Amino acid sequence: MSKYKSKLVAQKEVEALCDRLRWQKQKIVFTNGVFDIIHMGHISYLSKAKALGDILIIGVNTDASVRKIKGPTRPINRQSDRAGVLSALEFVDYVVYFSEETPEKLIRLIHPDILVKGADYKISEIVGAKFVKSYGGQVKRIKLLPGRSTSGLLNSRMK
Repeated sequence: MSKYKSKLVAQKEVEALCDRLRWQKQKIVFTNGVFDIIHMGHISYLSKAKALGDILIIGVNTDASVRKIKGPTRPINRQSDRAGVLSALEFVDYVVYFSEETPEKLIRLIHPDILVKGADYKISEIVGAKFVKSYGGQVKRIKLLPGRSTSGLLNSRMK
């Protein structure tokens, strides 16, 4: 498990990490989410996000923020398990928790070259898009695999 924990970065350390990566001319890609039950849709999305740059950083909602957003029955998996699974993926470079309802603060710390969300979002709906564009960064939308979502999986199991 220690191999996976090495990818977990504290929010207070992420800004310095990203400064070092930029100095090394690494293109930083950032995305975020709950990633409660990892499925093929996540794998496809995250591998495509990684292909856009050199370093993929994932912001993961803390358990408390997930409960605020999705209700008292979520998350299914606790944050340490969600971060551990993401860290085990070879195309994930770093994982950072955020406790706010949106990743705006984290995006401002990371200052990504490319901000990525699913194509189910309009650019105008993507948190941090305006900020990333303000310094010449890019905002990309990635087409999702049809019928692959954690909420969809959970709802189909409940029927």
